[in-house]
Amino acid sequence: MLIFALPNEEFLGMRKRHLIIYIMLFLACAPAAAQTDLQPRQNATAGQEDFFDPMRKEETPAYKFGMEYRLEAGYVQNNHRTENKTYEDLFMHGLRAGCTFDFLLPLRFSLQTGLFYTFTCGQTVQNWSPMDIEDYATPDPATGKAHSGSITHRLYEHQLTVPLRVYYNIKLWKLLNLFFYTGPQLHVGLALRDDLQADLSDKTKAWMDGIGQVYTPYDRYQEKELWRPCVQWGLGGGLEWDRYRLQAGYDFGLNNMVRHKITQNQQMWEWHWYVSACYRF
Repeated sequence: MLIFALPNEEFLGMRKRHLIIYIMLFLACAPAAAQTDLQPRQNATAGQEDFFDPMRKEETPAYKFGMEYRLEAGYVQNNHRTENKTYEDLFMHGLRAGCTFDFLLPLRFSLQTGLFYTFTCGQTVQNWSPMDIEDYATPDPATGKAHSGSITHRLYEHQLTVPLRVYYNIKLWKLLNLFFYTGPQLHVGLALRDDLQADLSDKTKAWMDGIGQVYTPYDRYQEKELWRPCVQWGLGGGLEWDRYRLQAGYDFGLNNMVRHKITQNQQMWEWHWYVSACYRF
């Protein structure tokens, strides 16, 4: 025969207290468990760095004012542009190198200045018509053809450049940025050596002596033929990966560089095209 004993009141009181404790522990631990479960998902969304993911979300870091220092070197092409035949259009090729200082501004803008040294060289042939009719009909003993005057210019130029550019950066992917810039720059001519060779008639040389035109090797800046300052406006852009930049740009000359004019409408502008690589410290 089985005998069932009913629990007494003391036993029921203990079970009731245990049940209350279990419920309180469950309510206390449930929010923490839910937060722990959601945390990896938030981190995965914030850390998603797939450029092609349309759901990608990136936190924009707080901007801090600062300065960046770079070394830059590259190829440059100078173009002496004219509107008459007093100077021939001339392309000069060379190298430029220097350092830049970027002042960081809000909204991905920056202001850049610095100092560059540029060396370029080039060659062109300038044709001169003889100053008298007799020279047209007189054959050259060496060639048997009628004499026509010419001057061969071999130019070597040294310059210092101070830019003032506004940069805008666009973040593409990870450490890859796209940037554009615009702004003026000042060239100061140090030397422009013209090792010319003249093949001219005597009357042409006499006429050039009369107007003060040089036809022997000389420095165009030192003889005050050209102004040393040259103001340009530049446009360009490039790509940046971490500490490295590859960029290209074009600079348009704004002032007429001719100082000593043979004719009233004599003009010459200096335009530049360049490509360079930079390293940020």
